[in-house]
Formats: sequence, C-alpha cells, structure tokens
Amino acid sequence: MLLLAMDTATPAVTAALHDGSAVVAESSRVDARRHGELLLPAVDRVLAEAGVKLDAVTGIVVGVGPGPYTGLRVGLVTATTFASALGVPVHGVCTLDGLAYAAGLDEPFVVATDARRKEVYWARYENARTRVSDAAVDRPADIAEQVADLPAVGAGALLYPQTFPDARGPEHVSAGALAALAAERLAAGADFLDPLPLYLRRPDAQVPKNYKVVTPK
Repeated sequence: MLLLAMDTATPAVTAALHDGSAVVAESSRVDARRHGELLLPAVDRVLAEAGVKLDAVTGIVVGVGPGPYTGLRVGLVTATTFASALGVPVHGVCTLDGLAYAAGLDEPFVVATDARRKEVYWARYENARTRVSDAAVDRPADIAEQVADLPAVGAGALLYPQTFPDARGPEHVSAGALAALAAERLAAGADFLDPLPLYLRRPDAQVPKNYKVVTPK
C-alpha cells in the first residue's frame, strides 16, 4: 500500500505519503491564497523525499472539506485527476475528521475551522476517531450552548475564545493525519466519502439578479 493524501480545505496546503504502517513523507505550507500554486510542488516533494515515482501510488486520499470553494476544489480536482491517470481509487475523508484524528483526544470534543464571514465549520466528536454530528457552518455565538465545556481543536476554535475557551491545536489539518486515518479505515473495510466538495453554503460569487441584457435582440 502507498497512499498519496492531500488537503486544501483550510489555509494549509498539505500532501503526504503513507505506506499502510506510517507516514513516510509529508509537506505542508499555510497560505490561504496559493493552493493552486503550492499543491503540485508539495506532491513532488513528498515523492522525492520517499524516493518513489507517482506510479507507485496505490490509492489517493483527499480531504473533501468543509471549506471555501476556491481552495477546496484545487485538492479535489488534483486528487481525481491523479486517480484517473493512475487507475487507482480515490478516498474522500471529511477534513474535520483529519483534524480530530491528529488531536488524538480520548474524550468528547469539538473541531472548528475558520469558515470566514465570522462563521466556523464545526462538528462534535466522541473521541479522535468518532464523529457524532454532521459537519455544519454557524456563527460561534449561535452554537455556544452546544459546545460549552468541551475542548476544541482547530483554527476556528482559536479565533473565537469566548465560544471555545479550551481551544488547542492542531490549528490546521495535515495530510499525514488524513492518510493515517484513511489507512486505518481501509484496514477495517470502512466506507469513504465520494471525492465531492462539502461546501455547506452557497459560494461567495453569485450571478447578479436583474442584470442588463447587452446582446442584440
């Protein structure tokens, strides 16, 4: 087994290789505006570090979000393109699950990432491997009662200490954690998500209403 994992659902552009037992190479860089520029070089770095060619990969793991439209689609398009070219499966994993797995907590907690617009993407977990709510997007003040007294992981939690007073790292998802979680799920025969974006809300860019027609009649 050699899994190539990637995620662009948060400001972290991250890629990793996992051999079924451990992460053998990983590269991450935080830059919310350069997902498209940074992802392929990150993949090149992990392949070079591991000393393998792309055709050695037996499966692709990709974070499906939730996340902003522009960044999220970079990772998903890259993952599905690699999978198609190599003839290997692509396994979608909720990005929040990757953060939860990296946190390693064995108690109830919350994962929250920055959704912009003064909102967070979030979900509740029973432990590092078990999510007990669907991913959602909300204003922190609106979910304060639901997350009260729970530890919270992620950049969204760190941004809003009044709602998440027990906020902690990791701040962003890592492809290494995503790959390790996927390897465990593969070994257990678990199902994966389709490699489709989990947006949770409409994109920022909208077609204007009542726009003026300028084409000739």
